[in-house]
Amino acid sequence: MTGSTLPPHRPSRRSLIGGGLSLTLLGLGLSGCSTDGDAAADSGPFPESWDEALTIDVFDGLANQMGEQPGWFGHLVEKDFALTLNVIAPNVAGGGDTLYNTRVAAGDLGDVVVTDVGQKLDELVEGGLLTDLTPYYEHMTSAARFDTAIQKVNEGKDGIYAIPTQVSSLKPTEPSEGIDPTFGPFLRWDVYKEIGYPEIGTLEDLTPVLEEMQKAQPTTENGKKVYALSLFKDWDGNFMNNAKQPCCYYGYDEVGFVLAAADGSDFQSIIDPDGLYVRTLRWFFDLNQKGLVDPDSTTQNYDTLYSKMQSGNVLFSFWPWQGQAAFNTEAHVAEGKGFMLAPLADQRIFSYGASIYGAQQVFAVGSQGDDPQRSAAFIDWLYSPAGVYANSSQTMGAAGPQGLTWELNGDKKPELTELGRKALLGDGADLPAEWGGGAYADGVSWLNTTTVLGSDEDPDTGYPYNYKMWETYQESVANPLTEDWAGRMGGAATTMEYLVANDQLAVAPGASYVAPQDSSEIETIRNQVKAAIVQSSWKMAFAGSEKDFDALLEDLTSTAEGLGYQKVLDVDMANAKEQDAARKNVAEQFG
Repeated sequence: MTGSTLPPHRPSRRSLIGGGLSLTLLGLGLSGCSTDGDAAADSGPFPESWDEALTIDVFDGLANQMGEQPGWFGHLVEKDFALTLNVIAPNVAGGGDTLYNTRVAAGDLGDVVVTDVGQKLDELVEGGLLTDLTPYYEHMTSAARFDTAIQKVNEGKDGIYAIPTQVSSLKPTEPSEGIDPTFGPFLRWDVYKEIGYPEIGTLEDLTPVLEEMQKAQPTTENGKKVYALSLFKDWDGNFMNNAKQPCCYYGYDEVGFVLAAADGSDFQSIIDPDGLYVRTLRWFFDLNQKGLVDPDSTTQNYDTLYSKMQSGNVLFSFWPWQGQAAFNTEAHVAEGKGFMLAPLADQRIFSYGASIYGAQQVFAVGSQGDDPQRSAAFIDWLYSPAGVYANSSQTMGAAGPQGLTWELNGDKKPELTELGRKALLGDGADLPAEWGGGAYADGVSWLNTTTVLGSDEDPDTGYPYNYKMWETYQESVANPLTEDWAGRMGGAATTMEYLVANDQLAVAPGASYVAPQDSSEIETIRNQVKAAIVQSSWKMAFAGSEKDFDALLEDLTSTAEGLGYQKVLDVDMANAKEQDAARKNVAEQFG
């Protein structure tokens, strides 16, 4: 989402096991404990119900909560599978890969495992820590609808060990995101309206527009100063995260130190003086020279900035899911206030195409689990319409359980219930006892990963899982803000509709490319160079003069080259071109 960091670090094989013991060797020791025999014994159709209650460990590298899954999602899983999910979350436990390494060394990650495609998955298979799901696969009818993705992720293995996440039946050349792309220039539309909707040709043409907007609304209702732009540091990785975002407005995304065009037509070094990243830094510099950038930008984190957006202290948002989520409350939009896409004439916003092969994470069943058949059945349910609606509620826009948050109306169209509107659009909702009780928000799935894209169609209804794409939703939430925006944007009902109609979307075909892990030499150089790029980028954005900006850029270029930047750039360029080849291949095959 943020597009700011390296591919997730994957430890080398030797680092996975304390004392240098490789997973391959560990696997030899574990081979006698394999569940293959059990799998053969219970490989028939899944039971309609399970009588014996069971608590299973779910080792989830994406989860942000740890412990027993509460609320309505836990209630659903307990009712259908007699399972209690004990989520083990390394993100919460801290210590980097310490928890992962400890459990791998013990030979038992968990009953259900969510892990990364690539080296981690390969090592877990080789080490005997995962169950071959082949005996269950013919009964996993929901997951098997995405057999192409499943066969792809298990290529080169002697069975089916992994079920990929974020799979889709959409073409890889179609956008995956729903009603909004991941990126986009969003501004306070009500203030833009107040200054007369001036035309915006380019990124640089936003500067006088934002300047006029800040003059029109210099303070919030409580008297605090308003700024056109506010930045934060905590997502910085290979470079200054915020400076990369406008590059996406022109159809580029990053591969290491490379900005790669969605269509493969161009590949730029991140520090190219004539490239998009440096262009954005100059834009930041110009905005700051005019007093339009929040001076807290160099010290605040994302949460602080988000709070400022909620309070109306910021007029520009890098992403639809930032400004709109923070400020576009029901009360504000009823008054015609809120963030909407800016009509930037030359934008061609980068969009992630739907991936026929899924994402970079997978579900798997641990080899030491108590009931692998039930774990397989649970995973399969996550790919069923009921599972997608439930598991992806509030993460990919899925509507939640049918009969609770939505239902089919008299026209057989999906529509949010009154409780659903309160839970998903309002201030929250408490649930009846038959759904586990408690607040809806407290019961959402802790798995924090999507099995099927929310923009995919539910095969039972023919409508997307994402309720924001439903006609009934769009009709019900029409308000003075969206109506005014649509009136200026050719009648478009959504951001995505506007971008598609105006050929302002650059879709990168979904190919699930994974860049190879850096060698130790490249990793060392990268860490040194990225520190220099981040530090210099912030200095350039807040430089005292244009002369200082140019001097800082020249110094960064020479420093990076001296550290070995070109070696890393060569690797990233090769990876970017491999990614492009994979995109073109999948578009040719399935587009």
